[in-house]
Amino acid sequence: MAGDEKWIQGAVKHPGAFSKKAEEAGMSTAEYASKVSSNPEEYDERTVKQANLAKTLSKLRKKKEG
Repeated sequence: MAGDEKWIQGAVKHPGAFSKKAEEAGMSTAEYASKVSSNPEEYDERTVKQANLAKTLSKLRKKKEG
């Protein structure tokens, strides 16, 4: 799993930034990621990429826990 962790560290450029955006919107990270993914034209490119990464990391976490 060490390779996975290095990939994740490289992908996360601003730790906590997406979580902060979700909190400011009054949503969980997963809820905010779904909203952004459903309406990408309403958000800047960075936020859309962060949402996609959040969804990917969520899937990895579920796979690891399961």
